[in-house]
Amino acid sequence: MKLIIAAPSPYARKVRVSLQEKKIDHEVIIDVPWNKNTLTKDKNPLGKVPILITKEKQHIFDSKVIIRYLDQIVPNPKLYPSDHKNELSTLTIEAIADGICDAVVLIRLENVRVNNLISKQWIQRQEEKIFNGLKYLSKDLGSKNYFVDDYFNIADISAFTSLEYVDIRFKELDWRREFPNLDNYWKFHNTRDSFANTKPSSQKIDPITY
Repeated sequence: MKLIIAAPSPYARKVRVSLQEKKIDHEVIIDVPWNKNTLTKDKNPLGKVPILITKEKQHIFDSKVIIRYLDQIVPNPKLYPSDHKNELSTLTIEAIADGICDAVVLIRLENVRVNNLISKQWIQRQEEKIFNGLKYLSKDLGSKNYFVDDYFNIADISAFTSLEYVDIRFKELDWRREFPNLDNYWKFHNTRDSFANTKPSSQKIDPITY
């Protein structure tokens, strides 16, 4: 299998963590989807990462679809619960965590526009989404080490990934001070091999002039 990613992408990291948890051999290909010479648009009509290319040359995207696929071909460890109640709770946490990342991405893209095109109101709106999303995660987690049913699944992969993405892209938000239980949660999971082996890194993208 081959996985096309952007180095800082939290969505790609979710897939990388899932592949490592399931011990699936794969090759990682790093791309910059926003740059003109990207290979991503030839693999995904939406021009987005991550993209999983199977041994049969099938292209699978986005992260949620890829991880569902991985759960089918390698059932254990199972990342999406089978029972309806826990599945719904898991999907909700995943949606909140992904929404936090979406807002961080939008701020990042707004900030690389030329100065006279940057909208402070737009950035403020995204900042509110990030804070409210973290507040929801904090309340839902409480004093637990796992979000759903006391075992590691895609809810934890999504939540942890979103916390570290906020760290690298939105440093001015001191979420550890604001939500100490999320900091404790981060410390509990930080040494997990699949997280330690997939730390995000920054990439330079071409300036946006429109």
